[in-house]
Amino acid sequence: MKTRQEVIDFCLTLDDTYEDYPFHDDNWTVMRHKGNKKMFAAICERLGNIWINVKCDPNLTYMWRRTYESVVPAYHMNKWHWNSIILDGTIPKNDIMNMIADSYELTKRRVKK
Repeated sequence: MKTRQEVIDFCLTLDDTYEDYPFHDDNWTVMRHKGNKKMFAAICERLGNIWINVKCDPNLTYMWRRTYESVVPAYHMNKWHWNSIILDGTIPKNDIMNMIADSYELTKRRVKK
């Protein structure tokens, strides 16, 4: 996975999601849940690569950062709960998809008991 469109296309395969451009800046694409409108991925081009900000379980943020040099504390986000994935070709596609899917799960609407 190397392009913005590949990331958007994958995000749209997740249930009830949509693409948004809330910052009036075409460089930022935000992927949201339809139901609660929460963001689960923010995509931008920075320093010559596509970056994806994803929410992460705080117990896993540092694990991902230690595993891949291209997973860093999230750009412009809470560093405890969010990571940035830099699409420089060093992270396997399955791990990128897993991090996005985890972010999707962490931000989706919770069913009250």
